[in-house]
Amino acid sequence: MKLSRFNIVIIIGFLAIVGVIIMQLFLINNAHKLAKKDTEDKIFFALQDVLEKLYKDNLTGLLVSNQVEKVSGNYFTVNVNYEFENSILEHYLISEFEKNNLDVDFEYAVYNCSSDKMAFSNHINSNGKKEPIKCPTCFTKNPKYTYYFAIRFPDIEQNYFKNLNQYWIFTTVLFLVLIIYVYSVVLMLKQKKYTELQKDFINNMSHEFKTPLASILIASNYVKEQNEIKDNPKLKKYNQIVINQTNKLNEHIEKILYVAKTESKQMLIDKTKFELKPILDLVKDNIILRYDTEIDIDIIVTKTLILKADEFHVYNILFNLVDNAVKYSGLSPKIEIIVTEINQKLSIQVKDNGCGIPTKDLPFVFDKFYRVSRQDIKNIEGFGIGLSYVKKICDLHRWKITIANNTDKGIVVTIIINQKDYE
Repeated sequence: MKLSRFNIVIIIGFLAIVGVIIMQLFLINNAHKLAKKDTEDKIFFALQDVLEKLYKDNLTGLLVSNQVEKVSGNYFTVNVNYEFENSILEHYLISEFEKNNLDVDFEYAVYNCSSDKMAFSNHINSNGKKEPIKCPTCFTKNPKYTYYFAIRFPDIEQNYFKNLNQYWIFTTVLFLVLIIYVYSVVLMLKQKKYTELQKDFINNMSHEFKTPLASILIASNYVKEQNEIKDNPKLKKYNQIVINQTNKLNEHIEKILYVAKTESKQMLIDKTKFELKPILDLVKDNIILRYDTEIDIDIIVTKTLILKADEFHVYNILFNLVDNAVKYSGLSPKIEIIVTEINQKLSIQVKDNGCGIPTKDLPFVFDKFYRVSRQDIKNIEGFGIGLSYVKKICDLHRWKITIANNTDKGIVVTIIINQKDYE
């Protein structure tokens, strides 16, 4: 199955985030091992120093090596082999732990194996506060020693993870990013599927309509030429209504098909050089031919201007703007097309004398399928795709388009063309 660019980007993004999370977990694991080793080394050094001070106090030489033994991850024994003051041991433990930056709770016990009993025990918080020992049964007899003390760190594992807070925070953030990413991708895929179904539906329905409409037009044009129709004003009028409405419907279908086509792939523009004034004149002539009512269209161009743009699309957007102006201008449309140069840029304005647009609707008029809800314009035909098409073409040319209400009546649509696009 061939993957689309969209799917490839999604897969790469997903793999990248997962890869970063795996790398982060690997770093956390290594950091935990390093933190554990570092803490255990500090404990060994601290206990060795305590042992040296105890022997120094008693003016005896050190016994053989390996007097400090790690029994488990949080339990250590120290062979002393003679009795000593418990208060002195506690003082040395607290001072040496503090010197080695061991800010952890610990329990210690002095064990006399000859009498098989615990001689002394205590629990010291990280803040130096003394408490009763929490786990007396954790300290057991060691048959290898006669007299020893043991150190237990009940919360040492929590301390390891506490030191890794920054790693855990970053990893949590990455997991949240991954969840949000996956959720966003699911939504995008659903939206993409919905959009594709919508496009397919529009395309299929539009094509299904075009065939019978073409047949109606052919039949109507044939009927129009018959003597029975020519000689009967009423039948002639009705037949012409059929032709006009069929043409309108066909035009709407063409617009829908064009929008669906342009959305299914990237729209391309073919820039050529052409004179602007003839395009405006052609728009004016076709608009006047299209409507039976009297239309006043005034074109104001101060000089000959050559555009560097897509001629086909430029004609379409100008036709759409003038067509909209006529639709919303009532019974006596008066349209002005004003072309001027402002600050080394070309301005094309289309003004009308229509009903205007409510202020709340102005930000949305370029949205596809958006139509202003007003009682006075509810019978005006259209699907709300004309202005969205105009905006898209302007964006492709990198032109700016704005719409605003006139101070007196109607609206003005302004297209600002960059200096490099005209001469």
